This record gives sequence, C-alpha cells and structure tokens, in this order.
Amino acid sequence: MALPGTRSSLSLPAAGLVLAATWLAGCAGQAPMEHSRATHQPAAEGSDTPAGRGPRLQDPPELASRKGTLKATIVVERRMVPVGNRQLYATTYNGSYMPPTLRVRPGDRIDLTMTNRIDENTNLHTHGFHVSPRAPADDIFIAIKYNHSYHYSYQLPRNHPTGTYWYHSHADMMSAPQVAGGESGIIVVEGLRNHLPPSLRGITEHTIGLKDFQIQRDSIKTHPLSIGAPTNRTVNGQKNPVINIRPGETQLWRLANIGANIYYKLRLPGIRFHVIAQDGIPVRKVYTQETLVISAGARFDVLVQGGTPGTARLETLPYNTGSAGNQFPQAVLATVVTGGPRTTRATIPTDFAPHEDLSHATIAAHKTVVYTENKAGTKFFINGRLYDPHRIDFTSALGTVEEWSIRNNTDEDHSFHIHTNDFQLMSTNGKAHDPSRGWHDTVNVPARGNIVMRIHFTDFTGKTVLHCHILNHEDLGMMAILDIVRGDHN
Repeated sequence: MALPGTRSSLSLPAAGLVLAATWLAGCAGQAPMEHSRATHQPAAEGSDTPAGRGPRLQDPPELASRKGTLKATIVVERRMVPVGNRQLYATTYNGSYMPPTLRVRPGDRIDLTMTNRIDENTNLHTHGFHVSPRAPADDIFIAIKYNHSYHYSYQLPRNHPTGTYWYHSHADMMSAPQVAGGESGIIVVEGLRNHLPPSLRGITEHTIGLKDFQIQRDSIKTHPLSIGAPTNRTVNGQKNPVINIRPGETQLWRLANIGANIYYKLRLPGIRFHVIAQDGIPVRKVYTQETLVISAGARFDVLVQGGTPGTARLETLPYNTGSAGNQFPQAVLATVVTGGPRTTRATIPTDFAPHEDLSHATIAAHKTVVYTENKAGTKFFINGRLYDPHRIDFTSALGTVEEWSIRNNTDEDHSFHIHTNDFQLMSTNGKAHDPSRGWHDTVNVPARGNIVMRIHFTDFTGKTVLHCHILNHEDLGMMAILDIVRGDHN
C-alpha cells in the first residue's frame, strides 16, 4: 500500500475547484429522454442507520439537449458541500460533489461555457467522445485562467456510439488533484435502449457514479495524493445508498469509475451483470459476468435482474495492482433491496448492436508504447520519456487502421486511454480477445504484461493524447501526444 511521500504519491498544489452550474431554465431535475426513474472503504465515517444503510439512491440531476442542442454554463469555484455523511470543501461541478448528468443524442451539438473562479488553471475533457480534438471542442491543451471563461462547442457525429461517458478536468499536471477533489460527472449519449427488445425499452435506469475521496481536516484531500491511502467510496456522492428492485425486474445500471486513481472489482451476490455496452460502446453480443473489474476511467452499461426478496450488498472486492502498486480492500458501495410485487423475468437478449470489426483490416502502421517508471514511483514514462506538451510523440494518418502494442514493463497495473477514437482490443498477454466485445477507450494493462489493440482513425484530425488513466501517473509523466494528420505520414 502506498503511503504519502512514497510510491504513487502525488504532491501538487491543491486543486480547490468547483464547477457550479448555471442551470438552464427547466433543466434541473428534468426527466430523462428515454427512461423512467425510480454503497465503503476503510474510513472514519459512521453508518446512517443501525443496519448500515444509507439513504435511497439519488440519480444525479440532468441537463438534456433540446432540439439538437445542449446549452450549459458551468462555473468553477471552491465550495463546502455534502459529501457522503460529511460537509467538506470540495471540487464540484454545479455546486455539488456529484454534478448533473449531461444527456445528448448522436448528431447533437453541445455548447458549454466554463467560467473559472479559482486561482489555478483548469479545463474540460469529454472522456471517450468521438469529437474533434481541436478548439473549441475537446482540446485538452486549453488552460482557463482565474476569472476567465471559455466557450466549448462539440458537434457529435450522427453515428456516435450510444452509452455512458464522463467529463472531467484534464489540466496539465493537475488532473489528479482536480478530479480527486470532485471535478467529474457523467455524460449519456442516448440510443442504447433502441437495441433492446420493445418490452425492455421502458425499464428503470440508474446512474452508478463511483467516486472516492480522502479527508484533510474540513476538505477533500488533493495533495499529497496517495493512491493507496484509506479512502471513502461513494455512489453518486452518497455513502451506501439503497437501490430498490422488484423480484424479476430488469433495470439498466450505468456503472462509471469517475474517480482519479483507484480500481473497482464489483460483485452483487445473487445477481449477475449482463453487459450491453462498455466505455460508451454497445457490444455486438451481450455477455454475463459475476464480477466486473472497472479500471480508472472505464464504464460498463449493464442489465441487472431482481432475485428473491431480500438484501444484498453491491461491493468492490479486494484488488491488487501489483507489488509496486496498491492493494484496494473490500468495501460496500450500496445496499440492494429486492422487494415488492414480483414481475416476470425478461429474457436477456444475446445479439445486441452492430459494430466494426478490425480483425481482418489492412494495417497501415504498427506502433509500440512502453510503460516504465522509476523505483521511487515519482516519475512515469512512455517510451522512456516524460510528457512534454510541446513534443509530438506519434503521428497517424486519417482514414487508416493501425495496430498498437502497449507493453507494461513495471510491477504494477497501468491503464491505457486514448482520446478522439476508441479502439478494438485484440489480445491481452497474448490471449485473443472476443471481437464481439472488444471495443474500448480505456483498458487495464497488467503488470509485466501487454495488450494489442487496433484503431481506425476516422473523421477528425489534430493533436490529442494517450496516457495512463491512473491520473497520478499521468500527471507525473505517463502521457504522450498523438497528431492525427491527413495523408500518409507514418
């Protein structure tokens, strides 16, 4: 386990950011467009009730697009807000630790103005979005200074994948403290339900936003930020909330790891996870898991079905990221109460959504990414180099398919995330991956292991980045710049 001042500890200026929304008229608490509405790490927080249950799960408020456009104004400021069972100074969006879910459709435009009211630079990244990396869209090289505003405009393609995404700070060398402080929220691109049988298109949906925080006096701790330190895990900013489901009922859960650094290994005894999308991308064939490992930044959209009446704990199991990494202990995230009138259990679909398969694509170029780090765990490298915002590390040509090998030459897990285009995971440690569920934007790379992925560069040119999504590691150097260009520059 890492301790402050040792491995995986990040010492940076405190973030202290809060994104407080200027709500659109009628958007706060607005009903979602396609659905009906209806969790503990070692820490010093007590239980809400003698049974250890918290309040009923509250899905985040929502800002939804109308007539093809989502307009929002977001203000960044430091504020004391309720977090778990405490009142703490936090980095929040929209004046709360769990900000609104942004709901859009393929082909929509997002017009978003961010105003910075704190004394350090910040910005915004739409994680997993297939949009332009150029300003004023998903340009993560932008730095919004104190008391300045920036207007983002994102145009989603009409064929944009439908599923769960998220938004967060991507400020150079400051992503970890700002996200750990609370600066993250969910985005939903509507349309996933269209692939379900008609009988399941009106099912109850829940957002399960997994965020954790450490405490320093009356604030969420942001520096020095130690990955392995005891932390408080929350669902939508709540501690151990209650999720209700009827026996036999099918619900859609959007599971999103939107914290800075830690991993989750989810289990819900007696109930299985039927995965219909991962990282915002619908699968070709639904698959079922008893447990789900969700690395930093990853998401799964799953169907769950109520079992026999009773109570079960949605928990994260112990997870070890390697001898140089961290050991995350078991923790209860939420209490699932099955009760009420029984309903007929629906048949879970097998075939789900079509998607490109790059298994037999013509490969235009091969690239290798090698992760290394120093013994102290204070510097993290890609191909032997620390991140430099003024250096282009890789160049790829628009319209081509490339095969990339990502090798982890360290004794701890890292994750791999690339902006602008998602990718098809071909193999992990030499074992072929099922192409029917191969598409991701964020995957784990095991300690002393490797993955092979293929990526099709479509629609957009410009400078973007790839990095480990353990944000301590990104901020300490494990990030590189990719320039997507027109023509053959490989």
